Amino acid sequence: MKSDTVNCMLALSIIKFNSMKRSIIRCLLLAGGMGIYTAAAAQSYVPEWKDSRMKVAPKADIQAYAFNLRDVRLLESPFYDAMQAEAKYLLQIEPDRLLSDFRAHAGLPAKAEKYGGWESSGLAGHSLGHYLSACALQYAATGDKAFLDKANYIVDELEACQQHRKTGYVGAIPNEDSMWMEVKAGNIRTRGFDLNGAWAPWYTVHKIMAGLLDVYLYCGNKKALAINEGIAHWAEGIIKDLNDEQLQRMLFCEYGGMSDALVNTYAITGNKKYLDLSYKFYDKRILDSLAAGIDILPGKHSNTQIPKVIGGIRRHELNLDEKDARIADFFWQTVTRDHSYATGGNSNYEYFGPARKLNETLTDNTTETCNTYNMLKLTRHLFALQPEAHYMDYYEKALYNHILASQHHETGMVCYFVSLRMGGTKRYSNPWHSFTCCVGTGMENHVKYGESIYSRGKDGSLYVNLFIPSELDWKEKGVRIKQETTLPATEDIRLTVTAQRPATFAVRIRQPHWAKEGVQLTVNGKAEAIRPDAQGYLVINRKWRQHDEIRLSLPVKLYTEAMPDNPSRQAIFFGPVLLAGVLGEKEPDPVQGVPVFVTGQADVSSWLRRTSGATAEFTSVETGEPSEVKLVPFYDTKNQYYSVYWDVFTPAAWTQQQQVYEAARKAEKELEARTVDILRIGEMQPERDHELTGEKTFTEEDHGRKWRIARPGGHFSFSMKVAPDSRNTLICTYWGMDNRGRNFEIQVDGKTIATEDLNRYKASKFYDISYIIPEELTKGKQSVIIKFMPKPQNSAGPLYGSRVIKE
Repeated sequence: MKSDTVNCMLALSIIKFNSMKRSIIRCLLLAGGMGIYTAAAAQSYVPEWKDSRMKVAPKADIQAYAFNLRDVRLLESPFYDAMQAEAKYLLQIEPDRLLSDFRAHAGLPAKAEKYGGWESSGLAGHSLGHYLSACALQYAATGDKAFLDKANYIVDELEACQQHRKTGYVGAIPNEDSMWMEVKAGNIRTRGFDLNGAWAPWYTVHKIMAGLLDVYLYCGNKKALAINEGIAHWAEGIIKDLNDEQLQRMLFCEYGGMSDALVNTYAITGNKKYLDLSYKFYDKRILDSLAAGIDILPGKHSNTQIPKVIGGIRRHELNLDEKDARIADFFWQTVTRDHSYATGGNSNYEYFGPARKLNETLTDNTTETCNTYNMLKLTRHLFALQPEAHYMDYYEKALYNHILASQHHETGMVCYFVSLRMGGTKRYSNPWHSFTCCVGTGMENHVKYGESIYSRGKDGSLYVNLFIPSELDWKEKGVRIKQETTLPATEDIRLTVTAQRPATFAVRIRQPHWAKEGVQLTVNGKAEAIRPDAQGYLVINRKWRQHDEIRLSLPVKLYTEAMPDNPSRQAIFFGPVLLAGVLGEKEPDPVQGVPVFVTGQADVSSWLRRTSGATAEFTSVETGEPSEVKLVPFYDTKNQYYSVYWDVFTPAAWTQQQQVYEAARKAEKELEARTVDILRIGEMQPERDHELTGEKTFTEEDHGRKWRIARPGGHFSFSMKVAPDSRNTLICTYWGMDNRGRNFEIQVDGKTIATEDLNRYKASKFYDISYIIPEELTKGKQSVIIKFMPKPQNSAGPLYGSRVIKE
C-alpha cells in the first residue's frame, strides 16, 4: 500500500518589496524531469511572388508572399549572434559521419564512423535531412559557399546510394528493408512510435525529402530534386496497395510531414500523383475531428499532429481544399489559445493536456522545441492567406521567447525541452552524442531568422512584421529597406529606404499587441497621424525616394500574463520579451526555494526597478533577505537556474499561505520524530554504514541530491533499522519525470512488498512514496534488508533517499 507523504519543503526567506513597504518576496520550491520522444519538422517553403521554380501556382488567394531568405540579411542583434553560433557548429559537423549508415545500407563502404545519440539508434538518418536544410538555409541567408559545398557533397553521396540500391529509396534505419517489405505487404504493427519494429520510419523519410527540397529551392541543385522524386516514387510503391484500414493503422505511428513534402514535390514538378499520394498520409482519427471543430488534442503527442496540419494548409494553397483550411484554422486557434505557455511553446512531456489547464504542468519537460519550430511554419502559411497582426504577435512571442531562448548563444548547443519549472534550468545538447529531433530542428531554427521579418503584399505593399535589425533587398521595386533597432532596450525603430529610382508602394508596419497606446510615427521627421487598419497594421502609402526614413516609437512597458487556470501565477513581459528571474548557478535549496511576489500593487511596474535605461534588465524593489531578484530577457539565460512564472499573493492571501507553510513544517517535525533510520543515498559513509551492495548500479547527482539506480539485470540492496514492536513504513524519494523503463520490485528480507512504476509521477518535484512493511517481516527484528530489483528490460530507481518510520 502506498501514499504520498510530505514532499514539498517550504519557503523561509523574505525580501521586502516596493517603496511603500507593502510587498514581500518569499521563496517556494517547484521542480522538473526529462523525457524523449520524436518530433516532426516540415520543409520551409511558403509561397513567394511569381516563383518560377513552382510549376503549380497557388489557387488560394495569397495575400502576403514570403521573401526568399537570400533577400534578407540580419544585422547585429541577439538573432544574428545566435545565427553565428549555429553556423560555427554546422561547419564542425562532418557530412561523412551523417552519411555513414546511408552508405552501409546501400552496400557501399562507410567513409567515417557514425555519430552518437539518435544517429546510433532507431531514428538514424533524420539528422542528415535537417543538416541539409540548415546548410541550404544558411547559404541562402549569407551566401557563404562553405554551406553550399557541404549540401552539394551530401547530395552527390545520396545519389550514389540511391543508384546502388536501385529502388529509389535511401535511408539509414536499422532493419529497414525487411520492415518496409512487411508494410508493403499490409502487415502493419504499431504502438504509436514504432512501425513494425522501426522507430517512426516515415518521420525519417520526411526529413530526408525535406532536406533535399530545401537544397533544390535554396541552392538550385536539380540533382537534389531528382533524388527526392525517386524517394517519392518509392513511397508510392510501398503504400499503393494498402487499403484504407491498413493505411490508417500505419498512420497511427508518427509520420512527420510526409504530406507536406509530397505536396511540395507536386508543386515543383507538376506531377499530380504526388498530390494524390499526399492524401494517403491523412490521419482521419485526428484530422476529421479537427475539421469538425473538436479539440481532440488532450492526451495526444503534440508534435505528431502539427506537421499533419502544415501539409494540409500547403495543400489548400494549391487546390483550395476547404477542409484542410478549416483544420488549420481551428488547430492554430486551439493550440495558441488553450495549450500554450508564456513562451509561445506548448506541451508537457511532449503531450497536450486538458485545454487551459497549465498551472500544474510547469516541469523540466515543458515546451519541446520542435513543436514551436513547426507552429511557426503553420503560422507563416496562415499569415500568407490572411495577413493579420495577431498571427505575427504569436510568431514574435514564440520566436523571441522559445526559439531564441532554446540556444546557448556561445556554444550553439540547443535544448530539447525549454524548462518552465519554477527554479528550473536549461539542459543543452552535446555536439556529437545527442542528435535528437530538437538538435535537428535547432540546426535550422537559428539560421533562418530572416524568413518572416518582411512580406510582399498581393497589392505590392511591404509588410514589416518583426522588429529585428536587418536589410531587405527588394529587387522587384529596386529598393533596399534597412531596419535598425535595439528593441526592447530602447523603443525606437528606424527604417531607411535606399531607392535606385522613386517607387510607390504602401509600407505596412505591425502594431504589436503590447504597444496599443502611445505609438509615434514620423516620415522624414514629420509626424504621421496613423491608426492601425483592420488587420492591425500601420499603413503609409507614398512614393518612396532615396534616404526616406520612417521612425517608429513603440512604448515598451512591463505587463503580466497569467496562467489560464490560475490568475495568481503570472509571467512578466517587457514589450515582446519574457523576463526570467535569475536564481544562480546552483539549484535553489529545497528549504529556500524560488521567489514569489507578495504585494498589494496590481501594476507590475511597481514591483521592479530597471537597472538602466539602455537594458532590458530589472531588479526587485529594495531590500531584505536573501537578496534582491534580478530579471533578464529569458533568451539571455544560459546555465543559471531561473523562474519565468511567479506566484503572486496579496498580503491577506500571504497570511493564509504562511499557515499552510507552518502546518507543513509541523508535519516535517513529526516525521523526523517518527524516523527509525534514514539513508542518504549515494554518499560513501552512509551507504557503507547501511551495507549497500549491488550489481550494475551506479550513482550520480541531480536537483541538489545524489541518487542511485540499478540497470537492467542488476540490483542493489541495503540494511535499514526497524522498530521491532511497531508497524514500520518505508519511505522512498523519487524525482517525478518521464521514467519509462523504470519498473521494479521492492523487497524486504526477500519478500516483495511493492511493485513500482516511476512513470506515474509526472510533476517535476520530489515524491516521497510510502510502503507499509508487513509486521511479520519486522517483528522482533532490529534491521531488515531492502532490495531494489528491476523488472526485465527495466531499471530500478533512481532512488534519491530512503527512511523507515514507525507508527
